[in-house]
Amino acid sequence: MENKLQKKMHSRHVTMLALGGAIGAGLFKGSGEAINLAGPSVILAFFLGGLLLFSIMNAVGTLAVKNSHAQSLSGVVAPYIGSFSAYFTDWLYWTMWMINIVAEAVAAASFMQLWFPNVPAWVFILVISLLTTMINFLSVKIFAETEFWLTMGKISVVVLLIIFASYLVLGKIFHDGFAPTMGSLTSHGGFFPHKIQGLLNSLLLVVYSYGGTELVIIAMGETEDPAKSIPKAIRSVLFRIIAFYIVPMFLLLIIYPWQTLAHSEASPFVLIFEKMQIPFAADIVNLVIVFALFSSINSGIYASSRILHLQLSKTKKFSKFMRLNKHGVPNRAVMFSTGMLYVGVLLSYLFGDSLFNYLVGSLSYTVLLIWIMLCLAYFRYLQQNKSSFFKRTVNILTLLSLTAIFIAILTTSNLVVTEVTIVMYGLIVVSYFLQKRNAIHNPALN
Repeated sequence: MENKLQKKMHSRHVTMLALGGAIGAGLFKGSGEAINLAGPSVILAFFLGGLLLFSIMNAVGTLAVKNSHAQSLSGVVAPYIGSFSAYFTDWLYWTMWMINIVAEAVAAASFMQLWFPNVPAWVFILVISLLTTMINFLSVKIFAETEFWLTMGKISVVVLLIIFASYLVLGKIFHDGFAPTMGSLTSHGGFFPHKIQGLLNSLLLVVYSYGGTELVIIAMGETEDPAKSIPKAIRSVLFRIIAFYIVPMFLLLIIYPWQTLAHSEASPFVLIFEKMQIPFAADIVNLVIVFALFSSINSGIYASSRILHLQLSKTKKFSKFMRLNKHGVPNRAVMFSTGMLYVGVLLSYLFGDSLFNYLVGSLSYTVLLIWIMLCLAYFRYLQQNKSSFFKRTVNILTLLSLTAIFIAILTTSNLVVTEVTIVMYGLIVVSYFLQKRNAIHNPALN
């Protein structure tokens, strides 16, 4: 059987796959945590994060067009920043998804516990793990269709929330007047209740929330006409993600005091549907949120298994092990990647409710480093092609901003999370030099 991924995805699949990766726990669960840290200024945090995302995805789109044969992030960055950086970026991305799928599963379990409070979270995570494993063993076309409709479901919830929340805000404006209604953004401790430090702290969750959009690069190896469909998907995804985060946050913070949103056990999204007094609406929304998180986990397993397959297929030592099944799926890579979900079952049992915050801290570091690597590659591309001063300036400002956020997270994050993350990065670096040494001494294995 040919050990080559099959091109069965269309542009609409890639668009929904990227949205599925980025619209998950960060929006439905993490938004409440971000509001708790920053208060109403979380709107500004998501806007600033959106500007960074715009710059980064513009870079990704350009590099994707120039390297449309690439099947992972390493294939996009290698021509510009070298083999070590490419290797490090790919394994960083794999690690990011490994941590993310556990965070999403923990978030899904917390929402399911609203219905079944006496059932331990690890039980739900185990069920999610089994379902995800089965779906990812199917052909990529079936997987893509499943992900398409799951993502459509979560987008529908966000759109409905925007419609209902807009109705409530307009009603408030009609009853109380425009100025008093807008004044609710600052009437509960001001726009910056935790000062600028709160805004900076919330950027950790903002970065985590926006991470996953780069998934379009991983899908290039299984997409028809990637040079055309990938840039189209990036443009489509970018504005939708920013709108789906910023608009709901703005409307929610007008309707409710930020403290109510921050300390609610349910998702802020559920509160809106309850306020509309629609029968069983809160339960329906909660169900869709669970499916949305499941969709994000699905995207994560897809991305991580493809990176693992492509990296290990490069050496003769692992190439036979990485063969595809009859559906053209790297089933062994899928099994290994979904294995992390089963580790998540154990972690959930050990750490309980605090696990989500630990995972988000590590994820934010990783997303930032991936973005920095992509920006560095784009910087080299701009230099080689003698691009305009404006493009180079925007890229440098993006790099400086990402570095500043990284330092801010470094100084405010839990020390244990930082130490574990550093060890994880160290293992990636060591594995690269071990592989390189083996390649010199045992060329037959490569």
